[in-house]
Amino acid sequence: MTEWRALGARAVRFSRPPGTSPRALLDRIRTWPGVVDVVIAREDVAVYFDDAPRISQGAIDVLANLRDDDGPVRTVELPARYDGPDLPAVADAAGLTIDEVVRVHAAARYEVETMGFAPGFAYLVGLDPRLCLPRLSTPRTRVPAGSIALAGGYTGVYPFDSPGGWHVIGRVEGVRLFDEHGALLRLGDRVRFVRCP
Repeated sequence: MTEWRALGARAVRFSRPPGTSPRALLDRIRTWPGVVDVVIAREDVAVYFDDAPRISQGAIDVLANLRDDDGPVRTVELPARYDGPDLPAVADAAGLTIDEVVRVHAAARYEVETMGFAPGFAYLVGLDPRLCLPRLSTPRTRVPAGSIALAGGYTGVYPFDSPGGWHVIGRVEGVRLFDEHGALLRLGDRVRFVRCP
C-alpha cells in the first residue's frame, strides 16, 4: 500500500510506484475528480486539485498495477550536432574517444521519464552506463537553449538559456523544445538523437 500525505489543502503526494510507466500514471491520475495538475518526479508523484482532494487510498493503490495501454507511443527525433564544450572531458571521464561518445549517445533510445526544472525540460532515461557522470562541480551561469547535456544517468536538452550543471556535449538544430504551444516532449515519449551531417 502506497500511503499519501497532504501538501497543503489542495494537493497530495505519494511515492511513485516502481515499474509503472509515467504515461500510464498520468493518464489514470487525470481521471480523478478535480485534478488540475500532476507532477511526476523520479521517486514521487504530486497531484493538485481545484479544491480539497477527493481521492481514496484505493485509487492510489491501484496505480501500482498500471501498465501502458496498447496505444501508439510517440517517437520524437531530434537533429543533433555533437560539438559541445564538455565533449572532450566526457570522453576522458568515460574512457572513450570523442567519436565513441557521440556514437554511443546517438545510438541509445531514450524515454521521457519526468519533466523537470524548467518548462519543457525532459529528463530522458536510457543513457548508456558508460556516460553516467556526476553533475559539474561548478554549474554554469548560462547554458544556451538547445544544448544537449548529460548528468546523473540522464540526458536532456535545455529548452531555454538557463543556468545548468550538466555536461554539454552538443546541441539540437532547427527544433524548439518549448514554444507558445507548450513543451515539445511529453511524459512517455521515445526520443532519438539523429546526428546532423
